[in-house]
Amino acid sequence: MSLVQLEIKGISYSQTQSGAYALVLTEIKGSRTLPIIIGAFEAQSIAISLEKEIKPPRPLTHDLFKTFSDRFKINITQVIIHKLVDGVFFSSLVCEKNGSEEIIDARTSDAIALATRFNAPIYTYEAILEKAGVFLKLEAENIVSDTWELELDELLSESNSDNEKNPLKRMSLQELHNQLRRAIDQEDYETAANLRDEISKRQ
Repeated sequence: MSLVQLEIKGISYSQTQSGAYALVLTEIKGSRTLPIIIGAFEAQSIAISLEKEIKPPRPLTHDLFKTFSDRFKINITQVIIHKLVDGVFFSSLVCEKNGSEEIIDARTSDAIALATRFNAPIYTYEAILEKAGVFLKLEAENIVSDTWELELDELLSESNSDNEKNPLKRMSLQELHNQLRRAIDQEDYETAANLRDEISKRQ
């Protein structure tokens, strides 16, 4: 079966599961996307890895895994989303050490969080993309080059009315910066990411 390389297009609140997030992957040479529901912790971990401005004061679990692997000269060369059963994606980490290769099963959210730290490519099989993929239908000006900053609510729902209720919109820029520093100090990375997004929109 042929493999299709994917990239992270964005992360958004899930419109179907409360407290969850939707990670959207897009095929590099095409317009199909693969939406995957992930937990809040994994969403924060992926977002922090992609966002260079937010530095956690202590390493997250995926950062610890990366440090551990570096110390023992283990490298993740690629991540493969290899199976889809009842809406659940299964993934593998392809690991290499001293020329020897091992394949380890992993949750897809963890696998992608690690892929961002190892700069490892993400793949899935054509059959999975054909079965679960959807076509990206955003106008060109709404697609941003910086991965996770894409507003994905347009992909996952028909309305963005919740954005109008965002209390961050009522804060001044200075208040947003103060809240961002406080959120990082308190290791509240979900809030920090939302604050950073609002600051970016105003600059």
